[in-house]
Amino acid sequence: MRLPLPQFNHRDRDPLHIAEAIECSTAEYVAQCLEPEELNYSPIPAFGSWVRSHDEESDNGIYGVVYHVTTSPIDSVHRARALGMSLQELREEQPQIFSMLRPEFRVAIVGFVDPRSPALAPAATNGRPKGNGTGNGNGKSAIVGRIYQHLPPRPPQIHQSVYACTAEETIAFTEELDFLRTLLQLSGMPTDALIAATLREIYRLRSGDRPWLVRAGRALSVLLKDDYDRLRAILGQVHL
Repeated sequence: MRLPLPQFNHRDRDPLHIAEAIECSTAEYVAQCLEPEELNYSPIPAFGSWVRSHDEESDNGIYGVVYHVTTSPIDSVHRARALGMSLQELREEQPQIFSMLRPEFRVAIVGFVDPRSPALAPAATNGRPKGNGTGNGNGKSAIVGRIYQHLPPRPPQIHQSVYACTAEETIAFTEELDFLRTLLQLSGMPTDALIAATLREIYRLRSGDRPWLVRAGRALSVLLKDDYDRLRAILGQVHL
């Protein structure tokens, strides 16, 4: 006897739920974008943007930065070919195209949040909040639990949901800057461009918070061992 397959309403999906983990390792994972609700390309997270997944074993929230994005046909034998159609023409004449594409992205894990550990109490240091403060002056964090900016005990499991981080989450997580060391240690990718894109995104979310950017520049200078040419090239790409 064949049991009926469960039916899911895409409209019930959290709008921040953008992908699902399909390959995981200690320091990174690969996620595949979910099919869009309409005839359109799947939304792909931007280079340097922040995403969150989950480790069921520890209940940790796993935070990372998108560093590589690809889109390819599901059929690995036949390559996509140019059709010379506009997006609207594709919708009308080749609607199957949108379900035949496979957008994926790679995420560098930069830290995690343990919901079982209390967050550090915010304290004023040089006029800025310390610990998990979001910088909004009320001492509250958009993240529940303690933030650790190092690799978690385990990455997310296969088929775990991947969410785009909210502005509040990103601001809270990046109050401290230890994640920059993790990004600098990545290999096989345009590391400087990734750091610049990450800082640019955070700077935009913080509405041009110049003191935070100065702190980030100083922290980066120490990590780069006073390589001012490289530092200038990275910070020169950070703008609103």
